[in-house]
Amino acid sequence: MIYLQLFYEFAKIGLFNFGGGMASLPFLHDLSEKTGWFTLRQLTDFIAISESTPGPMAVNVATYAGYTTAGLLGGCIATLGVIFPALILVSIMAKFLHIFRGNKYVDWAFYGLRPCVLALIVSALLSLFQVTLINTSPVAGNILSYINFRAIVIFAAIYILLNTKKLKKMHTVFFLAVSAVMGIILY
Repeated sequence: MIYLQLFYEFAKIGLFNFGGGMASLPFLHDLSEKTGWFTLRQLTDFIAISESTPGPMAVNVATYAGYTTAGLLGGCIATLGVIFPALILVSIMAKFLHIFRGNKYVDWAFYGLRPCVLALIVSALLSLFQVTLINTSPVAGNILSYINFRAIVIFAAIYILLNTKKLKKMHTVFFLAVSAVMGIILY
């Protein structure tokens, strides 16, 4: 039963996920609250791992979430669930692509989706910032204990490094390694 539910939930994400991997974050956030398969903290781990591995983020997150929920088979089924709608829709659209090419109504519909996708991404990013940068167990009476200073230090250091002229062209793996080392040292 869990496998069918995994396929169904991730197929819904795959069906309504317009705008890339970050656009799937609100759906994943909702899924974590609805099913309890993973926490928001685990979701941030899923995203970090997905962004640092090859492949589309939504597929990587589905694989990781399915694996943590129901093992290897769960990971495979969640992955199939998230790609299945796209496979079907692309197959159908390929058949009729010549009809819709240059159609102003289709173009307008996609332009109309852009602000919605942006709002969903911003909403998900705010949730991730809250989970990452705010302490969940503050010291009573101390307002500064709500702030996760170690995470802010890592964020600021990487931001500064990314905007340093000499390091701007460094490979992403360099910044991931620096973040990992800082995380080990600070935590």
